[in-house]
Amino acid sequence: MTIEGDIVVDKGALLAELYQARFDGLKEIAIAYQLPKSGSVESLRARLIQNLILDQWDLSEDGIKQLMNAEMGGILGVFGIKKSGSIRARRQRLFLHLYHDPKILLAEKLDERTRDQLHSMCKALELPLSGNKQALLVRIAGVLASQQGGWGKVKKSLRRPRGEIQLPNIPYPNEDSSQQLQTESGTVLQDTVDDFVSEHPQGWTFEEETEMRTELAEDGLNPSLATVSADIDIALRGETISEQVSVPPMIQSAQIIESESKHSLETEAALIEINSRKAEIKSAGRDFLMISSTSDSDDLEVFISSLANHGFAVEVAAVRDSIRNIIMELDFRSQTEKSALHSTPNSWSEREALRTFESARNSLRGQLADTLAAHPGDLVKARMAFEEVGRSLGLDMRIPSISGRLHALFDLHVDIGESQALQDPAIARRNRVLRILQHGTVHLQASECRTLDRIERNIVAFEELVETVLESSEGTFSEAQQALVIRFLESRGYEVNTATIRPRILACAGIIGSELGFISPSEIPRIAPGIIISDTQVDAIVVELQALADAFKPKKEVVAKKPEQELAESVANAADHLTDVRAKIDRVDNILERLRS
Repeated sequence: MTIEGDIVVDKGALLAELYQARFDGLKEIAIAYQLPKSGSVESLRARLIQNLILDQWDLSEDGIKQLMNAEMGGILGVFGIKKSGSIRARRQRLFLHLYHDPKILLAEKLDERTRDQLHSMCKALELPLSGNKQALLVRIAGVLASQQGGWGKVKKSLRRPRGEIQLPNIPYPNEDSSQQLQTESGTVLQDTVDDFVSEHPQGWTFEEETEMRTELAEDGLNPSLATVSADIDIALRGETISEQVSVPPMIQSAQIIESESKHSLETEAALIEINSRKAEIKSAGRDFLMISSTSDSDDLEVFISSLANHGFAVEVAAVRDSIRNIIMELDFRSQTEKSALHSTPNSWSEREALRTFESARNSLRGQLADTLAAHPGDLVKARMAFEEVGRSLGLDMRIPSISGRLHALFDLHVDIGESQALQDPAIARRNRVLRILQHGTVHLQASECRTLDRIERNIVAFEELVETVLESSEGTFSEAQQALVIRFLESRGYEVNTATIRPRILACAGIIGSELGFISPSEIPRIAPGIIISDTQVDAIVVELQALADAFKPKKEVVAKKPEQELAESVANAADHLTDVRAKIDRVDNILERLRS
């Protein structure tokens, strides 16, 4: 109970009234205490609790960042919103509850805000401030998704209690007794487990339970302790947490095993295969993370589905979750590796490991080309083999700065190899041939597209065929050699002797012969323009073109006129002549359009 001016305030009764009051009642309370009454009902309720119940706390944007983890649970409990989560998640939830409306602050409407507004919001939410507007928007949208349903509205059990309302304890600054901290820790643990169970009504996996225990560790509770672990197991079974429960280690292990979700034999076998092939998943995941990220959930799901081509049972939910966790851990490790590349060693062992890597760098470069050659076209297996090469040279792959440098060397060598391939004359010749071969295939029939795709897959054999024909022809590519190429392809099952495919094949053969030096560029067969019209259409077009030519001829003036009259008539005729020329140009365009069709 406190005294404000001449008014004696019972904060417990006032808090109960604020929980259950409707909009009009909240406005009356705001008027009575001379506080602003604007905003929605929940915004007004939060403002009244902040100024009347928690008036001794600094809950400004900067003040929220100074709150300790032990203080956040009681404050969030007074506001009647979710209390579990890490310290940063709690601060974000409190800021959103006090200064934003969940009906207005929607992820779909963030794009309407300016970059400065998004920047200030990221600063208040303790998010990274670098990047463009889209990067800031994505970060805020991620926070809103993770905090969805946890703020903006008082719990229903407080607003509309079925029985006697159980008010939370109102915290006060500088209260640091061990009894309060112990009680609050038990409350945080109970609330976290309750929220976790309510979010997984159909059960949960071992990975999800591990993530929940990690959140408790961020809140200052150590799940590795026997007493804390036993309390978590009891809460997961729906029982109340008892204080100072001592569980022997053997019983504790049995409880943990019973709490884990059970899988079928097929699922267990698939999970065992995941563990045995984890290196392969990580290698494929590094290729995925080079151009994408785990924040793109749709792209991540497509990548996981693609692993079915490598023999993984991705149709099993537990397998997909296991792979997703591996990629998440790999993403975190990749970011750690990138930061470690440009930082100094943090320990003596890391410094010695870096010296070992530098002494082995030349040997790694020498074996990298052989490793890629041993696995042509399969970068996943090549990366796995290169990791084994590093381990055989005594490199400690557990250190991020070492593994990051090893994979950076691999990626650099692959990029250099691709650049050199683009400068290869044979590759450039094949690219030119394929551009001619596949030009405009969207307008071809399906059977013709299949023929062209088959030739593209066997482009090396096609080059050898053309080279053999031109060698026997002594540097000419006449109709006889062209027919020989077509007949040979037909004998191999290629349907190339059509009006659409034959010109493309002969033009590509001519390009190959010219690049190899057998014929001159002028002897390359040309592709027909594709304009086919009948004789009657040709006559009609010629007649129309002659009429247009006559129309463009200037008309001779017979009658002599005065200079003033000639000037006036010339100005009038110029406008008419301009209109006629435009009409004639339109007719020319129509004729050209007819030629193209």
